[in-house]
Amino acid sequence: MSLKKVAQNQPKDFEFSKENLALAEKILRKYPEEKKKSAVMPLLYLAQRQNQNWIPLAAMKYIAKYLSITYINVYEVATFYSMYNLSPVGKYFVQICTTSPCLIRGADKLVKICKEKISEKENKVTEDGRCSWTEVECLGACVSAPMMQVNNDYYEDLDEKNTLKIIDSFMNDKPLKPGSYRGRKNTAPERNKDYKGDKHA
Repeated sequence: MSLKKVAQNQPKDFEFSKENLALAEKILRKYPEEKKKSAVMPLLYLAQRQNQNWIPLAAMKYIAKYLSITYINVYEVATFYSMYNLSPVGKYFVQICTTSPCLIRGADKLVKICKEKISEKENKVTEDGRCSWTEVECLGACVSAPMMQVNNDYYEDLDEKNTLKIIDSFMNDKPLKPGSYRGRKNTAPERNKDYKGDKHA
């Protein structure tokens, strides 16, 4: 798993769009005046979503000013949590869970496919800007291991064959539908399998 790195090429300025400024104000109203600095996390996510899925330093400074807190208060949050991207990522940002449950179920094979199809190194964006990938800690879908998150969607119950198809769909800018690839809904048993009685033991 690679370390988070702050992009060398940074935009000079950042400000919320009119739509996101309205959302930021709505978010801020949820917090008491003396606790408004707690809004830093949803505001960072809002900035990331506006800026093609990564957060420039200018956005951190903007949020610090908006919340009347220090820049370092924002920076330490953005650099601590893995859900914030501090450098550009692909249009389809593939995050492979490689903690124990997923690894036991074959996450290493998903990583191998990403290395072959996207890039040998993590966090390297393809020349056309479509894809990048990284390994991450637990995404909270252990029951559906192995799995990966792509932008805001979960692709679960994966194997080598369907992972190849999914990655190819991103490379061709025609993403396949997210969800379970063993026909399950949420954590339900697999389709067409009988888990009743002795067969469940």
